[in-house]
Amino acid sequence: MRLRILWLEWLLLAFLGVFLLYPLVYIVPGSASDVEFVVVISHLGTTPEERASVSAILSETGDATASFKLPLKRTFATERAARDLAIRLQQAGAQAEVVRHRLWTDFYFKQALGFQIQRVPGFPFFEVLPHNPFLWECLTNSLLLAAMTTLATTLLCLPIARWFARYRFRGQGLLVGLLLAPLILPPFVSAIGMQKLLGRFGTVNLTLMQVGLLRPDAPIDWLGEGGFAGVAIMQVLHLYPIMYLNLAAAWANVDPTLEDAARSLGADEWQVFRTITFPLLLPGYFAGASIVFIWSFTDLGTPLVFGFDSVIPVQIFNQVSDPRQTNATAYALVVLTLAVTASLFYSARWFVSRYAYSGQGKGAIASLPPTIQGWRLFFLHLFVIALTFVAVLPVIGVVLTAISDQWVLTPLPPAWTVSHLGEVWSNKVSAWSIRNSIFYSVCSTFLDIMLGVAIAWLISRRPTWLSHILDGLSTLPLALPGLVLAFGYLTCFSTWDLFGLQNYLDPTKNPVPLLIVAYAVRRLPYLTRSALAGMQQIAPVLEEAAENLGARRWWVVRTVTLPLIAANIVAGAVLTFAFAILEVSDSLMLAREEQFFPITRAILGLLMRPDNGDVLACALSVFAMTLLAGSLLLAGLLLGKKMGELFRA
Repeated sequence: MRLRILWLEWLLLAFLGVFLLYPLVYIVPGSASDVEFVVVISHLGTTPEERASVSAILSETGDATASFKLPLKRTFATERAARDLAIRLQQAGAQAEVVRHRLWTDFYFKQALGFQIQRVPGFPFFEVLPHNPFLWECLTNSLLLAAMTTLATTLLCLPIARWFARYRFRGQGLLVGLLLAPLILPPFVSAIGMQKLLGRFGTVNLTLMQVGLLRPDAPIDWLGEGGFAGVAIMQVLHLYPIMYLNLAAAWANVDPTLEDAARSLGADEWQVFRTITFPLLLPGYFAGASIVFIWSFTDLGTPLVFGFDSVIPVQIFNQVSDPRQTNATAYALVVLTLAVTASLFYSARWFVSRYAYSGQGKGAIASLPPTIQGWRLFFLHLFVIALTFVAVLPVIGVVLTAISDQWVLTPLPPAWTVSHLGEVWSNKVSAWSIRNSIFYSVCSTFLDIMLGVAIAWLISRRPTWLSHILDGLSTLPLALPGLVLAFGYLTCFSTWDLFGLQNYLDPTKNPVPLLIVAYAVRRLPYLTRSALAGMQQIAPVLEEAAENLGARRWWVVRTVTLPLIAANIVAGAVLTFAFAILEVSDSLMLAREEQFFPITRAILGLLMRPDNGDVLACALSVFAMTLLAGSLLLAGLLLGKKMGELFRA
């Protein structure tokens, strides 16, 4: 292993330290401490009149000057009250100043948990005592929502991944494309279309009423009033492609001869799956399950659209709506979110790393996959098409809303128009958001290309202990919710003057630099892994040959390495750009003024308008959906089956 450290490694480490680690470290003291403001009075005045005035002011606070010994101290919970008293005392002739003290406490973290453990006599010796019922409900809802979403996507994708990995059939490529269709729209946007179709007076219920199968006064609540059930349905329909990609990639690496050997010894299909296949699938399964769980646990947009406030992400968002009023409970909620997601992510990696999962022997011969035909092929096509239809129903609802004219209490729009699609460009907010999103995403993609290619090159070509640290840091965003990172940016860079750059980094004044950095940091694993996969397929002797002919290192990278991994870089860049376009958490947390709104923030803002905001929001969503679909299609064509590796933990 190389011992000499390159300046590039220190530069990359400094960037990730400032924009990845520091925001995370900053929020921890805020969750475990409280701030008090102390008015320190060092002089009561020089004249009797001044001393009398100061004494009168202090007497109003309930203190007697006779018991005072200089310096005097008065403690307040808010800075404003302390400064008001200090100003009054100064005007009266006293010398007073406000001193900020930080006190360490576990109170706010207990509040965020919503419960405490109390010792009791006898077995079980301890009991859980909820002391903040609402936050306890938010925590349990978030955990239950993430667990149910992960379980549902697992049960849905295991058989699908098996069919596509172990069999060959006509139209397989087309069906894979259909399975990935839900990725073209974030779940909170899909929630708009789902409410139009499955709401109490949506398309489904109104159709049933027209044919006489449903009474007008008893509509079916398909989405559970848009509460827990509605959020869970939307998350499952949006996240199952990520689980499928990981399971399909893992299943393709399982040696089928091991399964055949188990069958030859008399094991049935369930025993083969339980004892052979699933243990070998664990790395890919844990990668997909951890990402789905974290994504569901920290999803902010979908609960906001459905009006379901009893989850941790919405509570964090509500408490930081005005960054000047952020309290310590918000910090504690963020630390709790980070603790849950990081514990799950790294526990899964530790569990998987304990065992070896390689089943391919040196002399193994791959068996020819069987072909599905006849009625089995028909039902497989029918199942995938039905699943895709249900998954893209929200997209259909969004498109119908965008091209409808006065769609109220009818199963389908009575009239059609494309004027709303044109209004996207004439409306100030939506037009700004498109330009902003494209600018943010392009800049973040270029930043990711520079960071990702550099980190991948160091890992594969110049390994050191520091390059291994960079490898771990570049993977960390997979376990890091955007909500946590955005909160860290919002709090630390609005109060800390980094080398005199606060005017440029303060998100309350200009969120553009931090939005670009946030997009880049969140999507850095995609570019790094894509570039690393390309470099691992290049024989180092090609680069060594160029160096032996006298080429400098940069010349070798530019003329040999980069051209050979160009397809990987383009694919990773397209994917990075696509997901940056519809980034939700960073956009909702950091962009506060309309002139800085990206597309996702503009969609949410338009939904809150009482007039035709929902129609314009859907029209803007159609534009974003088209852009994202084209990007994902291009990335899929360039990466092929390796696309699932980008979502692996």
